[in-house]
Parts: sequence; structure tokens; C-alpha cells
Amino acid sequence: MGMAISVPRFTIEDLERFPNDGNRYELLDGILIVTPAPGPAHQIVASRLMNHLANALQGPGFAHVVGPGVVVRTPRTQLEPDILVYPSRYSPKTEWAKVGEHWLAVEVLSRSSRIYDREIKRDAYFALGVQQVWLVDPHECSVEVWPSRRSSHVTRRQLEWRVDAVGVSIVIDLAGVFAGLMPGN
Repeated sequence: MGMAISVPRFTIEDLERFPNDGNRYELLDGILIVTPAPGPAHQIVASRLMNHLANALQGPGFAHVVGPGVVVRTPRTQLEPDILVYPSRYSPKTEWAKVGEHWLAVEVLSRSSRIYDREIKRDAYFALGVQQVWLVDPHECSVEVWPSRRSSHVTRRQLEWRVDAVGVSIVIDLAGVFAGLMPGN
């Protein structure tokens, strides 16, 4: 006779009771996902990308560019992309759960999160209304751009993003983003 396995379900409120130990605690439909703190290469790539996005969108006042950000669907889903871009019409004091529009979620892949980010989190972002998802791979020095749930392309040289909501085009040279990580560097 088989024994039933019970998987505990958590709420966003439960997350407040987890330790502040450097791990990232996220919820997807009540299921707890824990990933270790990112390494230096991960953080450097994320900060370089965030810098480009902030200069193009946050500086002129079009959007907030934060890292990490939080995408919420109460009471049982809270995901933390490495970078989140959302419209500046939301005050900096707006609670995450009240931000109802997300233009971009960026995940920098690491060994411990690669499958989760690519196979589960990407689709969850779209289900939560995120308009575009980038999966940044420091190991491959590439960005997998997902403008929708059903289409993607991989780029290794130049990243282009047209932010239709504000009529801005952003072009990012990936050699600078991946400097020091590319073969031969």
C-alpha cells in the first residue's frame, strides 16, 4: 500500500517568517522554491543590464527599474525576478501586490536556478501578466528573449527592446554586459 505524500502550501504572509539567510524564497501557487544567493558573475551581469535599462527608462521618468523586483498574485504566488521593469505611474511607495503592469522580467541563469527559471518561472511570469521575459545566460554569453509565451529568439551580440508603451527603443551591446566572461577574456 502506497503512502500519500503531502506537500505543504504556503502564503505570501508565511514568507515573512522565513529566515533572512541570503537565500531567495519564492512561492508559485503556494509551493515554496528556495534558491541560494547569487554569485559575483550573476550579480555583475544583472547590474550591468539594470544600468542600461535604468539609463534608458528610469532616468527619463518612464519606468522603475529594480533588482530584484517582486511579481505578486495574492495569496500564494510571489516571484522575484533579478530585474523588473514597470511603469513609473506607480509611486515608489506602491506595494508590490498593487503594481498591476510589468513590462519586463529578467532572470540571470545560474547553475542552481537554470531549469526552474527557464521551464517554470518564465511561463509563470506570462501567466501573471508580465509582457516580456529575458533569460540571461552568463555561461553562454547569450540572452533568450521571450516577447510572448510562444515565441523567442537568442542573441549574443546585441539586445534590442522596443518599449511600445513609451515609444522608446533600447539597444544594449552584450559584449559590455558579458565583459570578462566571454571566452578569450
